Amino acid sequence: MPLRASQLGHRSWRRALRQRAVTRRLNYSRNPFDLGDTRLLDELKDRGLVAAITHPELRIHLKKPSCVYSGVDPSASSLHVGNLLPLITLLHFQSYGHKALALIGGATGSIGDPSGRSTERPPLSPSQLQENVAGISAQVHRFFSRGNEYISERKFGKQRATDPGTLEVLNNYDWFKNMGFLEFLRVVGKTARVSVMLARDSVKSRMSTDQGISFTEFSYQLLQAYDFSILYRDHRCRVQVGGSDQWGNIVAGIEMIKRLQSDSGEGTEAAKGADGAFGLTIPLLTTSTGEKFGKSAGNAVWLDETRTPVSEFYQFFFRTADEDVERYLKLFTFLPFDVIAKHMKKHDSNTKSRWAQYILAQEVTELVHGRVALKRAQGSQDILYRRAPRDIKSTEVLDAFDGDHRLVRVSWKDIKGLPVTKIGTMFGLWKSRGEATKAVSKQRSVMITDRKIDDPRDEMIRGDLVDEHIAIIRWGVKHVLILYVDDAYPEESES
Repeated sequence: MPLRASQLGHRSWRRALRQRAVTRRLNYSRNPFDLGDTRLLDELKDRGLVAAITHPELRIHLKKPSCVYSGVDPSASSLHVGNLLPLITLLHFQSYGHKALALIGGATGSIGDPSGRSTERPPLSPSQLQENVAGISAQVHRFFSRGNEYISERKFGKQRATDPGTLEVLNNYDWFKNMGFLEFLRVVGKTARVSVMLARDSVKSRMSTDQGISFTEFSYQLLQAYDFSILYRDHRCRVQVGGSDQWGNIVAGIEMIKRLQSDSGEGTEAAKGADGAFGLTIPLLTTSTGEKFGKSAGNAVWLDETRTPVSEFYQFFFRTADEDVERYLKLFTFLPFDVIAKHMKKHDSNTKSRWAQYILAQEVTELVHGRVALKRAQGSQDILYRRAPRDIKSTEVLDAFDGDHRLVRVSWKDIKGLPVTKIGTMFGLWKSRGEATKAVSKQRSVMITDRKIDDPRDEMIRGDLVDEHIAIIRWGVKHVLILYVDDAYPEESES
């Protein structure tokens, strides 16, 4: 209820106002998410997508359309599932009417961010870096196009903006390519304080190792900070989103914006404007067993379906542990919380059904790869894990695994008489015959179609073929090689 001077004595009224101000400040410090109309921040927080924000005024700033950016490191030609959370967070911002800006590190990618690393990244050649930038740029555009389609078709936008914000993909090489070293020192270097740079966790952790940190990596935080200042100045971008390990770099950007504006002579208005620069960090995701998300087996799960087939991508999320699945439903999907609760209730009634994992795999695959690819992935799932091998038709396999690197077309004369271990090694199921022999002799985890391989010398026979064309070599649950034998009726008879 508003306080009125007529209701209180003059002194009591002023004292009440001061008390209310103190109470508001205490609320700020206790929980900065309790202020203002911030459906977006509330949703991000409830989904587990917020580790920290640089200033509680962010929730007030986001009442009006703003511009939000996240950087992407072009260390490979494709993103992987570990990159999904920043992209999904940007998609949330865009769906609430804010402009999303993805910044590809064409310049900083040649150096490498030392955050979260114990050793320096190997340098990329200019041609490789250019290829990576092009591949990731196209991938980001596809992700947001499919993401907006997913939100619209699934009608997840009821509480969001009527018109989603726009997307722009930029490359920081565009403003660094013509900047000389002296100009960098004059414009950027003078805003930095070495004591503050040394205090960054990414620097301190490396300086305590035998390898130390190179001057190149030490300077990385200045480059990323300058990125934020350029986007702030030229694109009116006020918010940076990054992983928890990016906190120091984000704060460095905000400080650089303040210093550059102050040095430009804009005075108090410049300082006031710099208060409009904010940072939001996302928790670094690990599984319930403490492993880094997406790399538990040492191999990245890529968003590029030519590197990780859609059916493998689907399987990765379908194999999520029960302890993680509810958290992942909140993080990786746009399903409303009440819908997630219903799915979890159904899942908990019969955990063997893996209902929650099925929903998770379905939602994330459609979000990233689209509805057509999802149907293909579900067809692959049905063939590999639900149907009896002898019930599979060769035409179904060709349709479901079209473009999948695990499907190999061969001629019978090229594999006749060869051990299954040699065939699997030839086509990439194993890295070496030694690994194949270990899988058979020690792990005892190799099957071809419906026959277990007990001896590394066991050869493939015609009886292993399903529908006269298909043979499936399995190594455990995760690894599969599908052979399609073109000549179903070779002229020579099998000896």
